[in-house]
Amino acid sequence: MFNQKQNLLNKGWFFFAIAAFFLWAKTYYALQTAFTLDIENGIQQFILIITPISSLLFFLGLSLFFSPKRRNKAFMTIYFLLSFALYANVVYYRFFNDFITLPVLMQYKNFGDLGGSAKALTHPLDFLYWVDIVVLITWLVVKKTKPTIEFRKRTIAMIFAASLGFAAVNLSLAEMERPQLLVRTFDRAKLVKLLGIYNYHIYDTVMTAKTSSHRVLADSNELSEVLNYVNSQQGKMGAHGEYFGKAEGKNVVLVSLESTQNFVIDRNLHGQEITPFLNDLKDESFYFNNFYHNTGQGKTSDAEFLIDNSMYGLPRGAVFTTNANNEFNATPEILKGHGYTPVSFHGNHASFWNRDVMYQSLGYDHYFSKREYNVTDENSVNYGLKDIPFFEQSMPKLKGLDKPYYAKFLTMTNHYPYITNNENMEMIEPADTGDGSVDRYFQTVRYEDESIKKFFQMMKEQGEYEDTIFVLYGDHYGISENHNRAMSEILGKEIRPFEHTQLQKVPLIIHIPGMEGKQMDTVGGEIDLKPTILHLLGIEQENDVQFGTDLFKKDRESVTIFRDGSVVTDEYVYAAEGDHCYDKSSGEEIDAKTCAPLKEKAETELNYSDKVVYGDLLRFLDSEKEETEQ
Repeated sequence: MFNQKQNLLNKGWFFFAIAAFFLWAKTYYALQTAFTLDIENGIQQFILIITPISSLLFFLGLSLFFSPKRRNKAFMTIYFLLSFALYANVVYYRFFNDFITLPVLMQYKNFGDLGGSAKALTHPLDFLYWVDIVVLITWLVVKKTKPTIEFRKRTIAMIFAASLGFAAVNLSLAEMERPQLLVRTFDRAKLVKLLGIYNYHIYDTVMTAKTSSHRVLADSNELSEVLNYVNSQQGKMGAHGEYFGKAEGKNVVLVSLESTQNFVIDRNLHGQEITPFLNDLKDESFYFNNFYHNTGQGKTSDAEFLIDNSMYGLPRGAVFTTNANNEFNATPEILKGHGYTPVSFHGNHASFWNRDVMYQSLGYDHYFSKREYNVTDENSVNYGLKDIPFFEQSMPKLKGLDKPYYAKFLTMTNHYPYITNNENMEMIEPADTGDGSVDRYFQTVRYEDESIKKFFQMMKEQGEYEDTIFVLYGDHYGISENHNRAMSEILGKEIRPFEHTQLQKVPLIIHIPGMEGKQMDTVGGEIDLKPTILHLLGIEQENDVQFGTDLFKKDRESVTIFRDGSVVTDEYVYAAEGDHCYDKSSGEEIDAKTCAPLKEKAETELNYSDKVVYGDLLRFLDSEKEETEQ
């Protein structure tokens, strides 16, 4: 009996079967525990069970085509890569509440700068994703198992036939549960739930290859189609808003408020204001209380792209990394043609988010990055230079610019996992929800608020304040859906899709010295900032691809579209995830048919924007203008 067990352990087919089971087990464990997939019925649960099988049989089976001498190494290499892909998605999902795409992997240069963020995203039980690899390697070394012994051509054929069979069953069930699943590429959660994590990556790779071919096949007729669409939208054309040209010739300063959501404005914690300076500033500024971010996987870089171009980010990855060499008609380039000096300030590496390349395409004259700042252990935390020393060291650089200037400042202290490294940064006590990220978030937001206060003081002291308009905006959410329990405690209510959508509000404060403050109730987003800024400066762009509208125009449509297809208007909230429709004033869910036109509008507009970026259609803009003029 003992010898029989020993012989079994040495058999290649037994090793293959046990390894496949290990990989299936930890993949199923991750699908059940690490991701929020909202399993709705027994069929979806069955799909979740079988989704890993087809892909793991296929990929592990590839090792059997290697020579006997290299087969074990090939098998373990493939096994490791599949395990790594799984774990990378687990860690990525913990912060972004999303799944990795191939374009995101192209941003590998960013990963070395994650620092404390990466550490905070690892959990003690994560060893479960790696212990099987140790067991399998030990098995191979001790038992000298040779998978070649039992694997004949017939056996290999059966493995791939089984893989194909499971894939066919998986896909047919998935299509039953979600018709047109493979064309709804923005809904990655459904793709993973119904196709599995490995099949999702195969699909994503195919889609990436497909989109990369768009530029070659694109022509100017596609641009004409997009221009006809954007010019037909309500509020895009017609008379200018009442503030057109009110800031003509003034400097423009944009301040990106890292991970800052609007719920912190006017909110108290432990009897103290979280954002005392911003609370006061908004009262003497134009404060937009229905302003949302429109970002996707590109996060801060998406916000930059939206604001400078009035086009949406991509459904996968970031324009900054995948299409940085496109032709754009961005605000910096436009303003340079009107005598402005466009620059950007950021205390991080120049290559982060590929900014050193993308900024040139957008028309920035100079990028003040980490190499031009004095960054030490004392004045940095998490991603890099703290906000207060960042503004202090930026002032001489700003003062030396030719005027007028268009200057963008990217703050970063209020970045996950919201770290403070000395008492001077802790100007408010943390919250007490028991969720460390949420609890610390208010401390770094408070520090960010103090840095903005000091920046305004320095602008006044240096004589730069009076001739400058200030645009302060939250770039994207800071607290993801993974922290809904703690956020429910903070807000005192359950976080449904309606509340989650409303939590995507970010601050927008446009401060023009000498002008009286006013609260603006129109619904808008980052997509609208390019035309808003240009109109304040008295600059009109004709025949330009802009999906946003001037936020000050009275006849503008009060609406904004999210990258995931959700839509908010002054009356309704459409949450794409789950296909929910809500009455905005009451928060009550209503018939989904009411939001059907909004859903259609979002799909149309996002598709047109994607077509412009993937096809690099703005390279045809000059010829389009010439035809229009003729």
